[in-house]
Amino acid sequence: MADETTPTAPGSPAAPRTTECGVTIPPALMAAPGYQVRRLYQAYLAVWVRAVDPTLTGPQFAVLTAVDATPGRDQRSMASAVALDTSTMADVARRLESRGLIVRRTDTADGRRKLLYLTEEGERTLRGAHDRARQLDARLLTPYDDGQRADVMDLLTSLADHWEGLAGGS
Repeated sequence: MADETTPTAPGSPAAPRTTECGVTIPPALMAAPGYQVRRLYQAYLAVWVRAVDPTLTGPQFAVLTAVDATPGRDQRSMASAVALDTSTMADVARRLESRGLIVRRTDTADGRRKLLYLTEEGERTLRGAHDRARQLDARLLTPYDDGQRADVMDLLTSLADHWEGLAGGS
């Protein structure tokens, strides 16, 4: 722990930070990885709505992308592929189906399994959102050069894998 006379770099977890409202953020929060992830996610959601699509959520976009990549896979395996729990996946799939973006077909071999397919409208929606999402990805990483971007993505992936392992009890 740094003593109070040690200067800290701006943006470092120990540097005093205030919100837009002038409230000082406790240093213990600034040093907490979960708090920083929450900040990132909140900012990401706000930018997504403006830059990509105001009605298509990130999880819905992920499901459309996964269904496009592997049409006819079951809902449970799609949930795993897009990092959603099965109940959230069922809700997302129902919403996408009600918007006419996917169809869920019952597997003839196992009536409990729902197989997912994009509709033509789903394909159009995904194509339109895809380019905007990739542009957003580039904007999100603009503080970094190409090599650093790869490093940031490697670190984020490694951290996500580790946290998922912790969540799964490994």
